[in-house]
Amino acid sequence: MNTTTRISTAERLGRSVGRGWRAYARGERRLSSWLASKGMPLAGATVLVWVVKLVALGLLFYAAFWLALVLLVGVAAAWTASNSTVDDDRWTQPDELRNGEAGFGLYSSSGQRIDPHDPNDPFND
Repeated sequence: MNTTTRISTAERLGRSVGRGWRAYARGERRLSSWLASKGMPLAGATVLVWVVKLVALGLLFYAAFWLALVLLVGVAAAWTASNSTVDDDRWTQPDELRNGEAGFGLYSSSGQRIDPHDPNDPFND
């Protein structure tokens, strides 16, 4: 029996996300320090970093909007295609009751009698 405890996948994922966030924050502080060392005021460096973050967030929202719009149009087109029916009755003449070669009955548009009947029965016209 193994007595060592193992970390879960969720904990492992959380730790890796935390390491990534710390690396990003370290890089951001390094960039602010570098800009300050080049003569930019520290407040200006902070504002510049925030402007870059907001522009990136705006671009992400812009891309997400267009992706959602394309997805919505695709779903609407699929729904419309699944609910549309081709009306074949517009092109063919409907079946009708009439007198024909086999007597009075239901005939198709091609002239064939389609209701059941016995041609040898004298009472079944």
